[in-house]
Amino acid sequence: MATQLTAARHGTGTFVRVSVAVQTAAIFFQAITAGIMLGTHHGEVLHSAGARVMFGASMLYVLTAVLGWKPGGGSPRPIWYSVGFLALAGVQVVLGINHVMEAHVPLGILMFGMSLVLLVQQFSRYLSGPNR
Repeated sequence: MATQLTAARHGTGTFVRVSVAVQTAAIFFQAITAGIMLGTHHGEVLHSAGARVMFGASMLYVLTAVLGWKPGGGSPRPIWYSVGFLALAGVQVVLGINHVMEAHVPLGILMFGMSLVLLVQQFSRYLSGPNR
C-alpha cells in the first residue's frame, strides 16, 4: 500500500514539476516578446499568443496541483500557489489589454521571479529525494 502511494505521489509530482516548468517558460517567453514588441509590430502578435499560452499553463498548473493532491493525500499548499498564479495571470491579462504598463510590467517581473523560485524548489525537492 505504501509503495502504491509513493508511486502515485512520484507520478503526480512529475506532472506538477512539468506544469511549473511550462508556466515559467511561458512567462519567460512573454518577457522576450515584450522586448520584441518595442522594436517591431510583429511582437504584439507574439505577445498576445504568448499570453494565451501563459494563461493556459497557469490553468494546467491548477489542474496538476489538484490531481497531485487528491490521490496521494499530500499537502494542499500547491493548490493555493497554483490558484494564486492563475489569479495573477488573470490580472496580468486585464492590465495588458487595458495598456496599464506601469502595473503590467512589474507584475510580470514578479510573476516570473515567483515562478522561477517555485520551479527551483520543486526540482530541489526532487533531487534531494526521500532516500538521499
